[in-house]
Amino acid sequence: MLITGMVFAALAALLHVYIFWLESLAWGGARSRATFGVRNDAEVEITRAFAFNQGFYNLFLAIAAILGIVVAAIGSVAVGVTLMLVGTGSMLAAALVLFVTSPDKRRAAVTQGLFPLLAVVSLVIALLIG
Repeated sequence: MLITGMVFAALAALLHVYIFWLESLAWGGARSRATFGVRNDAEVEITRAFAFNQGFYNLFLAIAAILGIVVAAIGSVAVGVTLMLVGTGSMLAAALVLFVTSPDKRRAAVTQGLFPLLAVVSLVIALLIG
């Protein structure tokens, strides 16, 4: 189950790096506008600083998960799992907040939260049977 958790943590991290790219580097482009429902240039400019900052939050959570994978792979499983759970658990919590508070964004919340959920479940099972 540890390997399964690591795979799901890696997938969650990759997704959140992509979200970072959309929010922090490609904000205002066609893909980010379509993904986040930004309709015009005025909205792009009004939300640019917010999106830039939020993108970095996603990047930092991805880094925590990736560091956890690396640390677990080199043999410090307890520290690695802890880092993976910090990263993916925070991703999952953010997805749950989005799901509960924004009914119109529930599809995005499920997309954002599925890999982190599977990672958390797998890692907790790995700890329990470990």
